[in-house]
Amino acid sequence: MKNRVVITGLGVVAPNGVGLDVFQRSIKKGISGIRHFEELERLKFSCQIAGKPDVSMELALQYFTELELKNFNATGILYGVIAGIDAWKDAGLSVEIRDEPDWDSGTIFGAGTSGIEKFRESIYKIDDYKVRNLGSTTVIQTMSSGISAYLAGKLGLGNQVTTNSSACTTGTESIIMAYDRIKSGQAKRMLAGSTSDSGPYVWGGFDAMRVCTFKHNDSPETGSRPMSESSSGFVPAGGAGALVLEDLETALARGARIYAEVLGGDLNSGGQRGLGTLTAPNPDAVQRCIQNAMNNSEITAQEVDVINGHLTATSKDSLEVSNWSLALGRGGTDFPYVNSLKSTVGHCLSAAGSVESVASVLQLHQGFIFPNINCEDLHPEISKILDSSRIPLKLIEKDLNIVMKASFGFGDVNGCVVFKKYIS
Repeated sequence: MKNRVVITGLGVVAPNGVGLDVFQRSIKKGISGIRHFEELERLKFSCQIAGKPDVSMELALQYFTELELKNFNATGILYGVIAGIDAWKDAGLSVEIRDEPDWDSGTIFGAGTSGIEKFRESIYKIDDYKVRNLGSTTVIQTMSSGISAYLAGKLGLGNQVTTNSSACTTGTESIIMAYDRIKSGQAKRMLAGSTSDSGPYVWGGFDAMRVCTFKHNDSPETGSRPMSESSSGFVPAGGAGALVLEDLETALARGARIYAEVLGGDLNSGGQRGLGTLTAPNPDAVQRCIQNAMNNSEITAQEVDVINGHLTATSKDSLEVSNWSLALGRGGTDFPYVNSLKSTVGHCLSAAGSVESVASVLQLHQGFIFPNINCEDLHPEISKILDSSRIPLKLIEKDLNIVMKASFGFGDVNGCVVFKKYIS
């Protein structure tokens, strides 16, 4: 017998809101978290706007001790620990220290880079012959699995503890991997999510690739323009999202609130063949991923109410919408509603899939479709595929049953997960 998997906890650290309540208010109202950064201007970035979560020292001290925060500057770990612990508490689970590990609970918490600011600091100290000044936390701040190690220690997790990394697909991948582990009976509960560092040393490479917008340095909130004819590249960002996945029987036994059910998903790669490259998706692989996710979830294309797309505000947006249309066999006014959280938070890179999945689940649980901002001038190639009414510019209050969330990352890797409204 395969277990049903439900979501019982959510946590988020986003540019437009740290914590579920403020995040939900922001996405409902279309409030942008993107702003201008003098540091990026000083460093002569073409794109001088970004999305960076506002985490005060006062807030950080609710999750870390003063000793832990000494010489600590790994923003990705900071964001991930806050989102992860918030999700754990939101699920009604204890964070009290126990002598015995929780053998039934684990975490798959992804990252793209870890502690890149710490890396920079360490390189300078080593080059200046001050290696002994690095400090005792340099390794855990900079190792790839630093985020899952921190969360496992703070929560006493005794099941699988790991960090996955698949570029922009990382967050969606973590959810599917956690789902598979619970579905197969190897765990009762998994904390799934992903995080991304903030700052110029993360964003600089993308600026050098010229994939970031440079036209909106004086008007940051209008800079991220998914599906817009006037889009000119993505706005870099950072943050973290976290979801507690649990087998239904365990969740019901402890009287947990259930946000939604995870029906299934799919992960694949285009192999950088055909039209697929390191930075561009293979359309055949994307369509296959979407269709396999539906097949694995035992739903039909007509049952999909909302697509929360990857949709980065680059030239590939119209290709993504085309892939959805071909995979679902739907277009015009029959196309599902589609939205892109990146219009208000920017591209959170390795955290994108998890932050956007939190938004997807909130839509299902609360019954709304958040607005896309900066999309008044719908791209003409997209308008050929779907009716403009399917891209809401204002909040829609509506009961939903199925939301599909997909991520398509560098390296031609794809992930698609299906969320369903839970009905007892």
